[in-house]
Parts: sequence; structure tokens; C-alpha cells
Amino acid sequence: MNEFPGHHEPTPEAAGPPVNPGPEMAQHYPLSPEDPVRIGDYWLDSRLTATRAGMVFTAHEDDGDSVMVILLAEGAAADHAARARFSGEVNAMHIDTVVARGGQGQDDGLMGVRFRSEDDDPVVADHKPLAPWVALGFDGTRQAVLESERVLHAVDLEHTPPLGAPSGPNYRLHWSEETGHGTTRLWPLPWPGRTDRAGWITMLVSWLLMLLIAAVAILLAILVFQNQPPVSPPPPVPSQASGSGEPTSGSPSGSASPSDSAGNEPSRSDSPSMQQPSGNESGPGDPTPNKRL
Repeated sequence: MNEFPGHHEPTPEAAGPPVNPGPEMAQHYPLSPEDPVRIGDYWLDSRLTATRAGMVFTAHEDDGDSVMVILLAEGAAADHAARARFSGEVNAMHIDTVVARGGQGQDDGLMGVRFRSEDDDPVVADHKPLAPWVALGFDGTRQAVLESERVLHAVDLEHTPPLGAPSGPNYRLHWSEETGHGTTRLWPLPWPGRTDRAGWITMLVSWLLMLLIAAVAILLAILVFQNQPPVSPPPPVPSQASGSGEPTSGSPSGSASPSDSAGNEPSRSDSPSMQQPSGNESGPGDPTPNKRL
């Protein structure tokens, strides 16, 4: 019995065919503190999946659409064979699927036209080569994530069947335990707490702020040192006296030697002289001898 008049339960025939739920959407995970902020020209938004060979992120370029970025791990990026397998998988893709690529050894092959060089960024002497990466078109579906996992498994050979009958100990790649992030470079540096590149307005404001700070520093230096009393230079060091009799630069000009005194009179002494006279001379203070005696 119906509660409301005029209400009819729809029959299965009237309901129509079932609605297609559509493709399964990909699951997004938050970035970890160890994840890079930017890879190439793309700012990372979330993490999609990861294997021993690398990790997959969603990212965006400045005023661009969302893409899927595959970055090789530290171990795979340091192995020449792993880089070659990754480059081969990228070169086999359609040109519309590959949006951009970069890193060591990614500038050749059919997709070399998508290579983006970062040679204009400052490089430290001991900086490792950049890890290979590729940005692929992303429609947000789970199927795109599975395609990225296929590329990474082609690098780490986990799903590659053996060529012959397995025998002996299990084979493992020497870099399979080095699953850290490959080398990336962030330039120019973003503002703290920002995940997008600084625009030209921000760069202009930063330069003006630097000029203002420098002008204030110069003004403070002038105000501090302008009232300081002048300091006289130290007196010159007197030179070695020469035998010419000329006064040195350090001696007063008005001084005179005893030989230059008026009349060239010998100086008198009140103390008795102990010198014995010789011949007919008598010493000072002695009585004059009587010639008659």
C-alpha cells in the first residue's frame, strides 16, 4: 500500500539500463617531507604510486594542466642499464603522451624533442647528475597509474619473465635497496611555505627589498662614523743620523750642539780635577809653583 496517492514503484523495465559507473579514478596520497618540491618545471601536488625503480607524482606547470611525473629512484638513476631501459620505454610512447622529459641520458631518441635542459641552473662541483624523469599526460584514472607502474617495472625487471629455467640463487639488482629519491634541482628557490614558482612581480619586489636594506645599512654607517673625531696620523719614524751634521727629521730644528754656543767657551766645573799636570802645566786649583825655590 502506497503512503502517498499517485506514487508508483518503478518497474525494472521502466528504470532503464544500468548506468555505467565510468573508469576507476586514481587514488592520491599526500607528499612526504622527503619528496622534492619540484621536478624540472613541474611543482608536485600528490603522490600516486612507487616501486623500487622510482615514484610517480601528480604535478602542474605554471598555469598548466595536471600531468603525471615519473622520477627514477636513486639506485636506478645511478645505473646506466636502468637509465637505458627507462629511456627506451619513453621513446616507445606516443608523442602526444609525453609532455616533457629531463635528466641524465634523456636527450636522445624519438622523444628527444621533449627534452628540457637545466644547464642554466647553478651547479655545485660535487652535485650528482639529475635523475631521469618524464611528464606524461594524466586523465586522473587508475589506468594511467597502472601504465606508470608498467614503465617502472620494466626498469626494475620485477615482472620480466626469465629467459631460461630458473636455477641457482635468486637474482637481485645491486641497486634494488636504494629506493630514495633521485637527484633533483630546485631553482629559482620558492618563498617559504609556497609550492609554486615566484613570478616576475615577486622577483622585482625581492630586488627592491634588497636595495632598501642596503641603503639603510649605508645610512646607518654614515650616521655612526660622521661624528667621530679626526685621528692624526702617527709620527714618522726617525731615520738613522748621517755624518753630515744636519739635524734629523725627528729632532727639533731650534736645538744646537754645545760646539755652537756663543764664544765657544769651555764649560766650567766646580769639582777638583784628579788629572796630574805634565811638564810645566799645572792642574786646575793647584797653587802656582815659586820659580825662585
